[in-house]
Amino acid sequence: MSKQPAAPEKKIIPIKVVSAPTPPKEFHWKRRAVQIGTLILAVLIPAAGLFRIDPMAGAFVVLDRQIWLADFFMITGLWLLIVSILVLVYSTVGTVFCGWVCPQNTLSEWANNLTAKYLGKRAVVHSMNDTMVVAAAKNTLLNWVILGTIFLVASLFLALIPLFYFYPMEQIWSFITFQHDGKLAKSLYWIYTVGVILFFIDIAVMRHFWCRFACIYRMWQHSFKTKQTLHVRYDASRADACTKCNYCATSCFLDLDPKQTDIYSSCINCGDCIDACNRLQAKQGQPGLLRFELGAREDTSPAGKLRDASYSLLGRVGWTAPFAIIGSAMFIWGIISYEPYHVTVYRGESLQGKNFQTYRISVANKLYHPAQFKVKVNGLATDTFHLSEQQFEMQPVGRESIELTMGDNLPHGLLSFVVEVESADGWVGRFPIQHYSK
Repeated sequence: MSKQPAAPEKKIIPIKVVSAPTPPKEFHWKRRAVQIGTLILAVLIPAAGLFRIDPMAGAFVVLDRQIWLADFFMITGLWLLIVSILVLVYSTVGTVFCGWVCPQNTLSEWANNLTAKYLGKRAVVHSMNDTMVVAAAKNTLLNWVILGTIFLVASLFLALIPLFYFYPMEQIWSFITFQHDGKLAKSLYWIYTVGVILFFIDIAVMRHFWCRFACIYRMWQHSFKTKQTLHVRYDASRADACTKCNYCATSCFLDLDPKQTDIYSSCINCGDCIDACNRLQAKQGQPGLLRFELGAREDTSPAGKLRDASYSLLGRVGWTAPFAIIGSAMFIWGIISYEPYHVTVYRGESLQGKNFQTYRISVANKLYHPAQFKVKVNGLATDTFHLSEQQFEMQPVGRESIELTMGDNLPHGLLSFVVEVESADGWVGRFPIQHYSK
């Protein structure tokens, strides 16, 4: 039997499994969500009665309650708490407010995107002195009219937002529908027109120029930045990967080079340059060369940066925490001790010789809803005085005065008594009086 030749050995071809690159993090859509939410809050806060200013009464309104100078603890405590938190935020994450929250920056970006759509990418208004160049194919009257109309409609809406901080919703509606309302300022339409013009100039011409060169609030934030503050970090060890590439710089709407940011640069930590680099490098299966980072810029070790950032944060908390605690305590006490109504008693104009016989009892309603009251006098016999009203109802945020007349049958000498005003919801106000009777 002949021997069969051996079958040739099968060659094993090695197969390398390459995992798909991790999708890059996107800051852009998250930032847009925060910006849109901020604009919505700017309308909801006054519309819901959380905070506004009453021009008729000349008072702050918080949760539909007037805040007087007598409510010192509430206002002072709230501002002390807010300032403490903001200082901690500024020194930790830098000018994130500008990139993620500021309405001016939001409107500037929106206006630039709209301009690029209708007039071309080179027609956007830069913060630098770049010449505006309208694309020849888009330089038509229709495009200019559409763009101008959109800007005008936006200005008409934006100019309404400040009015919400001075008038309630029903009065704003009267203003929009041209209905007469005695509580609206007579010059309000002129004021509104000026506001529309200013908003139109801002979104059509100023844009990021204001953010970069004229914003005082941005300078205030810069004064708290340190080496440890959140910043964009460039991986210089992989510089070969971005040779002749300026994609991150062209994506920056403030005309910055993200690879060369310093402590006091105009960078607002928006993250657009990081997104741009991540998208480009992801095509090569590589991570981007830019990232957000806390800690000193000179220290390159992760452990060192974490330690440095932790110490820096603890140091800031150490000196801001006492102010925040004091502010919180004052604000809480202000809420607890808040007086929704106020009662004062002063002498009237009725005289008999040199003896005052009439007092005026003035009651103020600091709430934006009606209230009912009862008045009584403690310490005097009921037949020795007369009240013009013993029960009365008050309109929202109004004042009511009733008359207290002393009788001729009062005993002679110095008399002490208390005027007591009680509301239907349980509040009691007392005002002590000393009356000299001859």
